[in-house]
Formats: sequence, structure tokens, C-alpha cells
Amino acid sequence: MKRFLACIIISMIFFLTVIYADDINEDAPVSSIFDDIAVEVYNDDAPNINARSAIVIDFESGRVLYEKYAYQKRPMASTTKIMTAIVALENGNLDDIVTVSKNAASIWGSTINLTVGEQLTLRELMYGLLMRSGNDAAIAIAEHIGGSVDSFLEMMNKKAKELGALNSNFTSPHGLDGTGHYSTAYDMAILTRHALNIPIFNDIVKTKTIQVGKRFMSNTNEMLTGYEGADGVKTGYTGRAGRCLVTSATRDGRRFISVALFCDSRNLRALSSKKILDYAFENYFPYNIIENGNFGEIPVYKGYEESVPIIINKSVTMPLTEFESENLYTKVSLPDIITAPVERGSVLGTMSVYLNDEILCESTLIAGKTIKQKKMLEHMLDVIQVWLQLMKEPRT
Repeated sequence: MKRFLACIIISMIFFLTVIYADDINEDAPVSSIFDDIAVEVYNDDAPNINARSAIVIDFESGRVLYEKYAYQKRPMASTTKIMTAIVALENGNLDDIVTVSKNAASIWGSTINLTVGEQLTLRELMYGLLMRSGNDAAIAIAEHIGGSVDSFLEMMNKKAKELGALNSNFTSPHGLDGTGHYSTAYDMAILTRHALNIPIFNDIVKTKTIQVGKRFMSNTNEMLTGYEGADGVKTGYTGRAGRCLVTSATRDGRRFISVALFCDSRNLRALSSKKILDYAFENYFPYNIIENGNFGEIPVYKGYEESVPIIINKSVTMPLTEFESENLYTKVSLPDIITAPVERGSVLGTMSVYLNDEILCESTLIAGKTIKQKKMLEHMLDVIQVWLQLMKEPRT
């Protein structure tokens, strides 16, 4: 009988902590997480990591610098809350008072111990959501912003598609395992890039500790104390998703975003993130690929001026390896002549920069000034003058 009870207890512990857990045991000390790890120099060789899916993108340009099964759909645990935060911050007021429902207070997994009827500001709940990964905070936020969790989920999925996360589907605002709840490393990276452009999100995810009302909160993200330049973003863990981690790190003006999905342990997700971020920092540096400014001019037919100046519309700076920077080439698409009228700022062509026969980036070529079209009579007089001039020229 004792053996039977012991088996039941062990099974229950396994069931609760592995199957339904979310960010459980995320508070273990991490100051020595990278101790005794030899420094690796990757050059052009991509690192070998434990994460089943992973990616690194450049924050400024969005360019993918490293990927491993980055477009494979899989559960993403509490990194879901990045999407929750985007919808809440873009549709709510941080000073709104949110009343906690029974539905929010009774959710399992990682919580900030909200109680039924408790009132907090949306700002306070955002700290609980992103720093402490509170599932109760996620439900409270969803109900406040959407009116109901289901309505909020509709907002999440619509916004995700608008941002280009086409291989994601959200069935909860917290990320506990559920049928049909999935994303990809790539999708999570582009959602994070968008979120980091929201000032309050950017501030919260890099905060290590803070007193919020009666709650003292410490961030679950081990990278903030273990990795140089780390300034975000979000942890996650469930039985199906494994250990997940989205990281932002900034050094010398370069900011990269990494995503590591389904690692076998907390240390391995941190190590996977470290390796791919190190790879990016060691190999990719900003290059000015396109400089805006004057490009030249092209003739104008039937215009009051014979030519129009061409302007490169925008500068483009992207992270490249040294090898890549030496193997770029440019193609320009521009007509030989253009017919008036020409409006200043109108697009006349395109400058494309190629790497390995693929377009790396582009800039439009625009008209530098407005040129009006000549009237029919004026144009006819020009034609006659040209004809007369040709007639005067000696024949050979």
C-alpha cells in the first residue's frame, strides 16, 4: 500500500511540474551559469547548440544571422507573453485599474499570487507578466483589454499576422500547453523586434529587480546577470515546449535578438543562447551598403528641363561578415529616358544590392525635382528646331 501511495505521489509531482509547469524553478541562482565554459571562437562555423529550434536576427535591420530549424512550428511556453504584452500595450492605458477575476486568480503554473477582487494598474500587471511570467497576470490583462480571453486571443492572432508571424497561433495569453498553440523561432524573433520598439516593454524586460506595489519582483531571465550586454527578454518552460528563451543583447551599438526553443535544461537554453549570440557578435559588423544622396540624372522627354536629378532615397546599414562585405554587387533598374511631367519624390527606379545571387537590400531611386510637361505647341517648336539644326549640319 505504501509503495502504491508513493507511486501516486511521484506521478502527481511529475504531472504537475513537468506537464503543466510554466517557468517553475526559474529562480535558481544563475551567477555561475557560464563558469568553467571555455571561450569559443566560431569564425564562419556556426555553433552546435542544444536548442531544437533557434535563430539570431539583427534588431535594426531584421536580417537573419543564424538559424536552426527556425521555421518549424512548436510550442513556445511563456515566451507567448511577448505577444500578450504587444496587444496589451498597443490597446490599453498603463494607468488603467484592472480588477482580478476568479478566472485569473485560479490559473495554475507560474503566478504572482493575485487574489480575487484585487486591483492593480495595467503597468503593475505588465511587470508581473514579463518579469515574473505570471499566468494570472496574463489572464487579468487579457480580460481587461479584450473583455474576455477569447476576444483577446482574436486580437493576438490578428496582430501576429499583421506583423508577419504567419506560422503562429495563440490559444492562450500565458503559454501553458494547449492544442493548437504554437509558433516558430523566426516568428518569435520578429514579434520581439516589434515589442522592443515599445519603450515600456523595452524597459521592463531589462529590469532585474523592482518593488511593484506590495510585491518584490526579480526577473526570471538568467541572461540578465550571466551574459554581457543582455537587456531582455523572456523565459519559458512547459513539458511540451521544453526550456525556451528569447534574449536581447547590445554591445558597441550592435543589438541582436536570439530565440532558443526546446532546450533540455535551463543551463542548456542559456548556453545555447550564449553560443549563438557570441557567434553573431564575433562575426557580424555594420556596413553602410547604400548611401543616400545624388545618383546622377536621366533625360526628360517633353519637359521644360532636359534632365531630372536622381536621388538614392535611403541609406541602408546591415550586419555582414567580412567575407560577405567583399562579395556584394549592385544592380540598378532605371529607364533610359522619362516623359514629363515628373513629380519630385516620385519613384523612378530601384537600386538592389545582391549577395549570393539574392537581394540583400534595396533602395528606391526618386526624382530630385519637379519638371512640368511642355504644351503641345512648345514641344512641336522644339522638334522643328532640332530638325532645322540637323538640316544645317554639313553632310559627309
